[in-house]
Amino acid sequence: MKRWLTLGLLVLLFVTGCSSDKINVEDLTLGLMLGMDLDQDNHMVYYLSSPVFNKEAKKKNEEFGHKAETLRQSMSGFDAMTTGLTIRGKVQVMLIGKRVLQHPDWFRLLDVAYRDAKYSVNARVVAVDGPVSEIINFYPLDKPRLPLHMTKLIDTANRRGLTVKTTLQELHRQMYEKGITPSISEVKKNKAVVVTGTAVLNDRGKYAELLKLKETTLLLILQKNVKEMNVSVEIPGKGHGGPIRKNIITFRIKSAKTKIKTKYVQDRFQFDIDIKLPIALSERLFPFDVRKEGDKLQKAIDEQLKRQFEQVIHSFQKHQIDPIGLGLYARAHEYEAYKKVQEHWGEAFAKADVKLSVKTEITDMGPVK
Repeated sequence: MKRWLTLGLLVLLFVTGCSSDKINVEDLTLGLMLGMDLDQDNHMVYYLSSPVFNKEAKKKNEEFGHKAETLRQSMSGFDAMTTGLTIRGKVQVMLIGKRVLQHPDWFRLLDVAYRDAKYSVNARVVAVDGPVSEIINFYPLDKPRLPLHMTKLIDTANRRGLTVKTTLQELHRQMYEKGITPSISEVKKNKAVVVTGTAVLNDRGKYAELLKLKETTLLLILQKNVKEMNVSVEIPGKGHGGPIRKNIITFRIKSAKTKIKTKYVQDRFQFDIDIKLPIALSERLFPFDVRKEGDKLQKAIDEQLKRQFEQVIHSFQKHQIDPIGLGLYARAHEYEAYKKVQEHWGEAFAKADVKLSVKTEITDMGPVK
């Protein structure tokens, strides 16, 4: 009898304890989207977007902006403005203004996100071309809650090969890994929020350049991070006069085999990149007998793709950045040489010889002859 009584008291205490810790969702401010930017006077401004669960509220979200020196200080400011207890462990998107990214060492501002275990390191990191406030205060009537819309927007664009998907955790790895430089998604607010491509940064996190949608696709292939994606090239000699471009061919890539060989010869690194792409034709705006002259068309596509890849790599070397991660191959295969230049890998990569070959194979040309 005493045994059952003791067990009953323990259950009662447990249930009572749980009920006392209960917090209604109406009493919480769930920060789903954070942002940081510089105002006109170069003062740091932090933003918070949170869903509203109150039935009497007319808006789905509430937005806050607060001037503070650090992200942790901004949380105290948000607590002073919100009616609910601020929860920051559910952050889905971290917006960073382009003006912030143009300053070296801005990454230190994210220290609390890694030091405080309550933060979510799965949040997508997104660069904003323009004021962050325009996106935070954007209220699309035909879209779900903005933080959820932004999450889907980045994830879908990544699946289509239009931008990278870099979380806070992945950004931390890229910042501290000496053999690669960071890359994050970039968006812009026009009539709607649109993905413009990928922002590539140098080894200190400073903004280097924007890779547009087409260039991002090439970067993902070089990174061996291929998803289903569409690529268009212009075939020379097929005419392109007038408003209707007749020399365009578009194909779908479902997989890619990218092999990278590394050497160190005469005080320079050498990278041989071999790319094999099975492709399916999805659009052809000029007459061509693919069955009889498929090899000729494949060769023309190979030449155009190779030229595009070489332009992207040349741009990386010009800015002394390596979002591909070729430094990882240098460390793995030529460690003694890499160890001497690992503190300034960008400069060493800029002097490297990169040879590239592209070979496509048309596996499907569609039901139209």
